[in-house]
Formats: sequence, structure tokens, C-alpha cells
Amino acid sequence: MSNMESLVEAVKAGEEEDAVTYIKAVIEEGHEVVNIVASLTDGMREVGDAFGKMELFLPEMIMAADAMTAAMDELKPLIEASAAGMVAKGTVVIGTVEGDVHVIGKEIVVRMLRANGFEVHDLGYNVNTLDFIKKAKEVKADIIGASALMSTTMPNQRELVKLLTEMGCRDDYHVIIGGAPVTQPWVEEIGADSWGENAAKSIEILEGIAEKIGKNNV
Repeated sequence: MSNMESLVEAVKAGEEEDAVTYIKAVIEEGHEVVNIVASLTDGMREVGDAFGKMELFLPEMIMAADAMTAAMDELKPLIEASAAGMVAKGTVVIGTVEGDVHVIGKEIVVRMLRANGFEVHDLGYNVNTLDFIKKAKEVKADIIGASALMSTTMPNQRELVKLLTEMGCRDDYHVIIGGAPVTQPWVEEIGADSWGENAAKSIEILEGIAEKIGKNNV
């Protein structure tokens, strides 16, 4: 088994120390940051799927998330270094909506976006709807990403689109939403632009947006 495969297995098993050991080895081997993040994301997707099927329980899910965070922390300097001096593909304001404190999925997306050359302004969790818009205006964002991990907080994604429309700036931003309960019909119902089904899909969508706005030719 390669160090990359061992890293992914350690994360899935929630073995935090092993995850750190293996990611250091993977970094030493010279793997691209984007490929490392993609492999880790695939592993966490498997964990999420298993949790959804009740093949894993919440404590195991949390352990895997902690191992993922520890591994990603080792990558942070490389992500920052790779982004230094680059002209951003696009500017993204992202956060978890008000009333929701889940951050794992969003954190993965944030780090993958930065590794892929986007300028990312992470507002964290429990973000007031107006704060998304204020920040987007402040940094002249191209994209607003709003995550909701609970069905009870999904209406705040609708509120974001509604408020953008009322303020006359809806067309200024591509609004992508995400989170476990989000579906394509919900995207269409609230008038968002797209849905990041998972971290990898979110990056794929935003790469496409970067191409349309002409910021990927750098």
C-alpha cells in the first residue's frame, strides 16, 4: 500500500497520529497539493456515505473528521505557498448559514479552492445573511457559497438569494449552495445558480465559473 493510500485509510479510520505521519511522507514524496486534497476528499466522502447508510456512527465520523483536519493542517503552508503571487481565478465568499455550526464540508471546500488558485474569504459558521453580502461587496467577490447541513437552516439559503435580489445585486454574484440536505430541486426552487453536491463537485463547478468570467487564464 502506498503512503497516499495509507493516508486515506488512516483518515477514514480516524487515526489522527497515523494520518499526520503519512501526510508528511506524502508531502516528502512530492505529490501535488491538489491531488492530496482530492484523495482525502474522496476518503471523507466514503466516510460520509457510510454514515448515511448507518454503517458508521457519529463518534467514528467525528474521529475521521479530526484526522482529516490534522492532515489538512500539515498542508496549510503548501497551500498558502502555492497561492502566493498568483492572480486569483476568482474571488469567493463562503460560509455556513445562520443557525448552523457545521464546518467540516465547508472547510474541505475552502482548502481545495485555495489549492486550486481561488481567493477565498471564509466567514466561518452561523453567518448572518447580510454578512455574506456585505463581505461580497467589500472584496468584489465573483461567487458566494452558502452551506447548510441541516434542513432547518436551509431556508437561510433561500433568504440569501432573496436579499440579493431585493438589494438589486443578484446578478453580480454566482450563488452556489451546498450541504447534505441540499438537492437540485431546492436549488431551482430558491433561485440559486448551482449546487455543490460534494467538495470535488464544488471545485469542478467553480472552475467552470472561473472560465466564464475569464479569470482562469493566468
